[in-house]
Amino acid sequence: MAEDDKLRILTVSAGSKLFDYLSEILPRSEFSCDYQAQSAGEAMRLFLDVSFDIVVINTPLPDEFGKELALDLADKYPIGVLMLVKEDFFDTIASDNEEHGILTLARPCSKNMLYQTVKLLAATRRRLLRMEKKTVSLETQMKEIRLVNHAKWLLIQNLKMNEPEAHRYIEKTAMDKCIRRVQVAEQIIKIYGE
Repeated sequence: MAEDDKLRILTVSAGSKLFDYLSEILPRSEFSCDYQAQSAGEAMRLFLDVSFDIVVINTPLPDEFGKELALDLADKYPIGVLMLVKEDFFDTIASDNEEHGILTLARPCSKNMLYQTVKLLAATRRRLLRMEKKTVSLETQMKEIRLVNHAKWLLIQNLKMNEPEAHRYIEKTAMDKCIRRVQVAEQIIKIYGE
């Protein structure tokens, strides 16, 4: 797997034990575990410079419990968020987090449980990335369709063509010039548009 294909994990914990733990159990071929923050403020500053795929928050943090950070990140970014909390707080925090798509694990947890949970977040993140690409592709297609339709309307209005003639004109011009229909549409809009 290429370096760009690896999922970036940010570990947020007052100490470095969780960072070391994740670095040990997660395969380097799939995950980049090079980032850690020791507070919520430091984590938010890291997000200004680096895009992460998964954030693992070990509560409590020195500047806040960690729940506010988790909620903020889950609301702002399409990433996987995992909170580790003491078993005493698990039921309350887990039920609150569920509606925001934040996973919660009670501490202490086994290496296997932590590994499986991070892998679940990784699978979910990869699925989100594929959906984002499809959404961008669909938005681009819709924009192109609107441009072509606008160009057809301008041809109908200015050159007195009917819709099939305008459509054929755009298609034929695109084929003759070996360019895309949207490029022909942009040229038409430039000539006859507002």
